[in-house]
Formats: sequence, structure tokens, C-alpha cells
Amino acid sequence: MITADTRLGERVTVLADEHGGRYPSGNALLVRGDEETVVVDPSLVLVAREPPARPKVDRVLLSHCHEDHLAGLHLFSRARVHVHEADLPGLRSLDGMMAIYGMQGPAEAAFREAVVRDFHWVERADAAPFRDGDVFELGGCRVRVVHAPGHTRGHCVFLIEPDGVLYLGDIELTGFGPYYGDAWSSLEDFERTLAMVRDVRARWYATFHHVGVLEGREAFLERLDRFAAMIGDRERRLLAFLAEPHDLDEIVRHRFVYRPGDAVPWADAVERRSMWQHVDRLLAAGRLQEVEPGRWRATRA
Repeated sequence: MITADTRLGERVTVLADEHGGRYPSGNALLVRGDEETVVVDPSLVLVAREPPARPKVDRVLLSHCHEDHLAGLHLFSRARVHVHEADLPGLRSLDGMMAIYGMQGPAEAAFREAVVRDFHWVERADAAPFRDGDVFELGGCRVRVVHAPGHTRGHCVFLIEPDGVLYLGDIELTGFGPYYGDAWSSLEDFERTLAMVRDVRARWYATFHHVGVLEGREAFLERLDRFAAMIGDRERRLLAFLAEPHDLDEIVRHRFVYRPGDAVPWADAVERRSMWQHVDRLLAAGRLQEVEPGRWRATRA
């Protein structure tokens, strides 16, 4: 965890604050080229700074379209904005933004209001899409896009060269584990992404939340393995719970993603979307059986 701006190489600075990347805040990334300056994931870190302390940037790159990653976007109305084509609807309209989460009823209405009030969402009809493998040449350095879906359909990581910085976005490397609880999330895509990023070599590994910065491949792989292992841990706990038949409502109440008692307004919705993906694939693998409509039990095999 870092709580102050941290320089990585000649061109890259992690912009942090006293919250250490803890939600709703997050660590933004500043990349200064000879010809252009880019900010990646302008967070509430930038909103909290007085105008003289805010960087002047030519482009904004978003790792994906979530509220905490674009909370400072409104500060850069003249900058060109880019996000992966799959997440572009989240910048084109508020309805498009809310579709990414897939909330329903009162939770959706409350979060829709918070996205605008607390995270300063603004429509950016001018936002342009990027794709896997696209490169932004800034003069003396470049930012390479690597599509890394799972958290959202369009989630990406960025490799900044020649400084050797891999910005991981919401591949957080925390003990919480991967988050795949939105309508546009995918457990299986996230697993493929975690396997893919193991092979992306860098000197520095930077996350939006919590961890902040890791130096060296060994430290990165150790944290990545622990992070990825939470998927298997959730699945093992689910199978143990389903030694006796339960339905999805009971699975949601038991809590496998969040801890019982965590005061998270959207916890039930996240549990439902996350754990249904586990149930679905365990059924396909023959590790669960449906003992009556909507109730499952682990098989003995």
C-alpha cells in the first residue's frame, strides 16, 4: 500500500493519497512522454487536489468503466478519452453505465444517484475505443493495451515501456480475491486473464487499489497466486456448504464473496451473480446435482 505519489522509472508516477487506494479512492497513473501526457484511471485522488496540483494531460485512458476509475474524468473535459470498445457504452450514457453493473430495484436507483453525486459521472460522447494490442506513442515512451476481461467485458491492463510498468487496474492482488459480481463480469474470463498476465513481464506492477506497487516478478507472482487462489477457495467452501441441499437464496445469505455481516448495500446482488457462475459450472462438471428444482447438492464423486 502506498500513501504518497511514487515515481516508477523515468516516465511513470503513481498518484496516491492517504487512503492507500482503499475504495472509493484508488491509485491513478501518470505517464509523461515528450509529446503527450496521459493519466490512467483518474480517481478521487485527483478530485481531492487543488487545481495547481492537478496534472495537465492530453489523454485519459480507462482500464475499464467503473465508477471509482473515472471519478476524476470530469476534470479533463478537453482531453481525449479512451476505453476498450466493450466498455464504451458506460461513457455514452448513464443507462449504459448502469447496465455494466446489472443492479435492480432500489439498489439500482440508489447507486445510479451515487455514481453521479459521489463519483462525478459525466457523459463523454466523444470517447474513442481502443482494442487489444493498440499502442499510444507519447514520445520517448509508449502505452500498450492488453485486453484482460473478467472484471468487466472491456477491462484492460497497460504495459508502459521502456520503464517496464504493468498497470493492472482491478487485478488488485488483495486477499479479497477477484471480483466478478457484475452483469458484465465473467468468472471464466477472469481465470483466463489471470493465466495470461503471468506471462507479461515487467519490472514494476501497479494496482488501482490497496497493494499499490510491487517490484519484481517474484513478488508479483506470489501475490497473483494468492489472489487467484480465492476462486478455488470460494468453490471449495460452496461444495462443503452443498453437502446438504440448498437453493441460491440460501447460498447468497451464507456469503462466499463478502463476510457475513459486511455492511455492503449491493452484497446480495454480487453474491448472487458470483456464486451462480460457480453453481453453473459445477453442475456442468457433474460435481453438483439438482435434487429438486432450484436446489442442489454436491455429488459424492
